[in-house]
Amino acid sequence: MRSLVSAIFDPMIRVLLIATGLAVILPATGDARGVVQTISNFAIFVLFLVNGMRIARADIFKGFTNWHFFLPLGIWVFGVMAMAGLGFSMLAQNGLPPLIALGFLYLGTLPSTIQSATSYTTIAGGNVALSVIGAALINIAGVFITAPLFGFLGGGAVADTGPDVIVRIALLLVLPFVIGQAVQGWTFDWIKQRRDRIVWLDRIVIAIAVYVAFSGAVEQGIGRDLSLTGMAWLVGLTIAFLLVANAGAWLASAALGLKLGDRIAFLFAGSQKSVAIGAPLAALLFPPEAAGFVIAPLLLYHLLQLMIAAPVSSRLASLARN
Repeated sequence: MRSLVSAIFDPMIRVLLIATGLAVILPATGDARGVVQTISNFAIFVLFLVNGMRIARADIFKGFTNWHFFLPLGIWVFGVMAMAGLGFSMLAQNGLPPLIALGFLYLGTLPSTIQSATSYTTIAGGNVALSVIGAALINIAGVFITAPLFGFLGGGAVADTGPDVIVRIALLLVLPFVIGQAVQGWTFDWIKQRRDRIVWLDRIVIAIAVYVAFSGAVEQGIGRDLSLTGMAWLVGLTIAFLLVANAGAWLASAALGLKLGDRIAFLFAGSQKSVAIGAPLAALLFPPEAAGFVIAPLLLYHLLQLMIAAPVSSRLASLARN
């Protein structure tokens, strides 16, 4: 119960609830949708510019040298989890609208989230340096891998994975990140000193992307298409996916022969999915009338991963101390 309360009061969850609630009450439709979409695109550009400024180049280069940890992590995140997402997507078609079922495939192809993976690794007494670098590398890779992987595994019929979207991803995600890396020598300390305030940039940009996506879903009747039985099916499958992600990452780290601290880093970097990449990327890949449906499993997964990570990290912390 305490985990549920703490998850609900997490700032990111509150922002997501506000964004979805606003989309239900006052969705952006017609000409307003175009204006909000433009604002969202600009915000995404700024977010990835800042990401380029705050992920240290030295950490990126260091990560490539520790291939015995990061190569299996990448295979787990973009290989095993993607295939699990495909399986859950097929299973979900029995009780969910097709676009929401497809959302499990999209969820499976997404990279790790940096902030919560690092935070819970710290609480659990794991290898924080590995967690930070691992999640950062997986996030960077996800910008290039998620869209084509999703299209290859069966999402291409809904998502725009052609040349135009590749150009949009390059202009709105890759280009600002490269610029941020280029100017990092002048901006890194300034960004680091304002880390607590800049984290709100992440939340606001994600909120705008979620608002645009759910505005389209509301206009298309997501409330009508998703019955109480369908909602229960969505929650049940998301919980099952989360359990597979956590148990699988923990067992995989054991099979690799990693030390406890490294196993903890692998667990959270391998099971925590990034709404910070997922929501903005969905705004580029899917038309507004589809995006809200597709990211529904992601938003629910994000809430549930915070709920389960709190008690798991506390339990692991006691193991790390013994």
